[in-house]
Amino acid sequence: MRVLFVSANTEQILMPTLPVGLGCVATATERAGHEVKLVDLMDQAEPLPVIRAAMEGFRPDVIGISVRNIDDQSMADTRFLLDQAKDVVADCRVLSDAPLVLGGAGFSLFPEGVLAYLGAEMGIQGEGELAFPALLDHLERGADLSQIPGLYLPGRGLQGERVFTRDLDSLALPEGHLLGSTDASDSDKMIPVQTRRGCPMDCSYCSTATIEGRALRKRSPKTVVDWIIRRRGEGFKRFLFVDNTFNMPPPYARALCQGLANAELEIAWGCIIYPGVGDEDLVKGMARAGCTEVSLGFESGSDRILASMNKRFDSKAVREFSSMLADHGIAQMGFQLLGGPGETRESVTESFTFVDSLPLNMVKVSIGIRIYPHTALAKTAVEEGVIARDDDLLRPRFYIAEGLEGWLRETAEHWMKDRPHWIF
Repeated sequence: MRVLFVSANTEQILMPTLPVGLGCVATATERAGHEVKLVDLMDQAEPLPVIRAAMEGFRPDVIGISVRNIDDQSMADTRFLLDQAKDVVADCRVLSDAPLVLGGAGFSLFPEGVLAYLGAEMGIQGEGELAFPALLDHLERGADLSQIPGLYLPGRGLQGERVFTRDLDSLALPEGHLLGSTDASDSDKMIPVQTRRGCPMDCSYCSTATIEGRALRKRSPKTVVDWIIRRRGEGFKRFLFVDNTFNMPPPYARALCQGLANAELEIAWGCIIYPGVGDEDLVKGMARAGCTEVSLGFESGSDRILASMNKRFDSKAVREFSSMLADHGIAQMGFQLLGGPGETRESVTESFTFVDSLPLNMVKVSIGIRIYPHTALAKTAVEEGVIARDDDLLRPRFYIAEGLEGWLRETAEHWMKDRPHWIF
């Protein structure tokens, strides 16, 4: 079958992103013997002409559309980004009668809501590398779809139970032609790399477990290094490990860094760090392997608030890890996620003072926390009457401790006047 894959995301929250997940599904589809074309709309002001050009002479039998972002997670001036995907669906409808299949992180969070809102024929929740080729096979044979893992149909809900692949090496990383709008000369683009899926940490607000499952699954370091070597051969020098916790487990992270260092690739890369896991030898290995920047995911400088978020570290661990990163010349971006359950003026001031004492190169301040389904925060919000029990949360809802909203923004703006590296 001929399959057109479309990455509908055009949002550049902090940085432009490439559709690595969609590329993985497209690669699996191509290896299953289907003819594949991928369109990345990230840098496109007008999607319709781009989609039309991709369809000319190709005439897809099926169109897969990746939905990455539902909204921008900003409480102050929320943008509902799902309308971008709705425009893409409408454009595809104008140009083709092929069935539309949704997927991506945003769809996996709200499968029934997104399917209804966008009006597609079906969608796949979770990993699509096995499910999508199976769906194509069933469509081609006119077979029953009821056992396709993660498949949602309008008005009929989930068909086959989701399957989380344990052996990630069996799922190929995308090669260059299926990585989206990549250009080795574009210094702003970092090539995304996903080495692990799933997270067992259960942070109170986090949606990762819904998207990827709780079990941590890993590609072999050799598979990852070999893939980066091929991208380096194509001229790419900057990479971003999109794993939620690059340093977990530490032995795996060390092996990956050692492999990159041994390859002598002369690359620069960034990652996301979970404080308190790993030691200075790991940080030294990261620097030796080409790590130049990290997102240090601590969210608060108040130990009481960290505990309420179910973080497995305290402020002392954050300070120690931040110091190690600075000692090895690795730039750091810190995050403050303010206004959650138990937050007070005292804990906010404590957090600001703590963050101000760290050697951070940039600080992202968020006021109010986006509520996602199946999280501890959602349960708390229901118990406190912030949201209704039957709220599907597709339209953004935020938690902010009572009485803090106006004071929080005013206080944050006051602190930011003399700190240009702090941003909303």
